[in-house]
Amino acid sequence: MNIGNRLAALRAERKWTQLHTSAALGISRAALSHYEKNRREPDSETLLKFANLFQVTVDYLVGRTSIRGQQLTDGVRNFVDQLELSDDDLLNKYQLTIDGRVLTAEETKWFINFVRAERLES
Repeated sequence: MNIGNRLAALRAERKWTQLHTSAALGISRAALSHYEKNRREPDSETLLKFANLFQVTVDYLVGRTSIRGQQLTDGVRNFVDQLELSDDDLLNKYQLTIDGRVLTAEETKWFINFVRAERLES
């Protein structure tokens, strides 16, 4: 199953219209239609919006797993959102790299979310 099919199925399960869903995401109805029909793929920011709205993981949306469940509790999400990861000194001191490329502030935040979610499941 591809991204568009999963997005359409998640929206249909909730009996939401495209108009309702697109408004909740802050995108146009036409853009949502293109995503659901696999004419376009959402960028990473939009994928995160979909994951948050439908309470699923990005991995589920892109087909890397069949496990839907949102892995972050509201408490963990609120804590992570309050972290000062944009502080250049902090990011430079604890520079994370993957495949030789330094993670951006947003990628670092996502990485921390992932680690916390994995720890919650243990």
